[in-house]
Amino acid sequence: MDVVVVGSGPAGWAVADACGRRGLEVALVAPAPLTPWPATYGMWAEQAAVLPDGAATTAATGVRAAGRLLDQGYVVLDNAATQAAYARGSVTPVADRVASADHGPRGSTVVLASGRRLACRVAVDASGALRVLSGGRPGGHRAEQTAHGLVFPAEAVAGLVPPGQAVFMDDWSTQDGLATFLYAVPLPGGRTLVEETSLVAKPGVPVERLRQRLIARLRAAGVDPGTATAAENVRFPMDLPRPRTVAIGAAAGMVHPATGYSVADSLAVAPRLADAIAAGGTGRDVVWTPAARAVHALRAHGARVLRSLPAAALPEFFDAFFALPTEARLPYLTGREDLAGTAGAMTELFRAAPWRLRAAMAVGGFTGALRGAAGTPPPAPPVGSGR
Repeated sequence: MDVVVVGSGPAGWAVADACGRRGLEVALVAPAPLTPWPATYGMWAEQAAVLPDGAATTAATGVRAAGRLLDQGYVVLDNAATQAAYARGSVTPVADRVASADHGPRGSTVVLASGRRLACRVAVDASGALRVLSGGRPGGHRAEQTAHGLVFPAEAVAGLVPPGQAVFMDDWSTQDGLATFLYAVPLPGGRTLVEETSLVAKPGVPVERLRQRLIARLRAAGVDPGTATAAENVRFPMDLPRPRTVAIGAAAGMVHPATGYSVADSLAVAPRLADAIAAGGTGRDVVWTPAARAVHALRAHGARVLRSLPAAALPEFFDAFFALPTEARLPYLTGREDLAGTAGAMTELFRAAPWRLRAAMAVGGFTGALRGAAGTPPPAPPVGSGR
């Protein structure tokens, strides 16, 4: 076996499929590798080119953020179609759990709960926050994004979000010192997911508290929560460290520390990781290039500033952010290796913010992060990319 991928989420299937397309013998291990993904995954329309042939999405007819319509598109993955597109390749799915793994200079052996042993040249951890091959989830409180959502027929929640549209960081609630916001996206079949979301908190906000806020929000809009057709709970860490193993996606610490997004970046990195493995390397340095590490550090500073701001300041913060021109804010959202663009977005935000918000941002370390970025040398070329 050339490659064993552990984890059957989007990142796991993307890298397994990419390795298979390069002629490598690949096994993908998960308890239910062919079960459709249960979570809702979205990305900015600019990122959708990373999706495989045969994937499907639901595109928002408009995107509202911080009370304004953006000139950006947004799409939500059709999980069944996208997973099926990846699974049509030459990957061998293995329905099992990992019991242990041994890593050596010549490769790895993944031991399964059934007793089966899979020897391979490269084992890739794509198991998300479980980090099955990477030492497990670190202890202690982590910075987390949490949300509680309900799915409705789109017309039933038209008072909150027009059918077909997406809503981000809007209609904030800041009572009791806790800031949460409305997140809503269109789903296939004329449905809408409506969530009460805590962007980032350490420790994360209990989902039950978010459920209560969502129910109050719905009732205030005249929506009966009992008419929901499905529910979704979200809870994931946003500050997992980079592991020493070969990993991708959340297991690799690729979650954007200030927004929580990782899927589009993971799908984009997967072919590069596969190239490196096919060329005889492990690809670990492809996932975390010097540029990606520098950008992540700057974004992490931004996340710490967000956590330091009082709840009442967060709506004003994001009003200023989404008022930036698209070309200014986009690198912070999607430019995983764009250090200059990310620092530029943060600088423009600081300049555009009201003075009282600037003061709070400075106390939280915002300006220090920018000074550090200004002194960062240009990133070296990626190592071990196989190119």
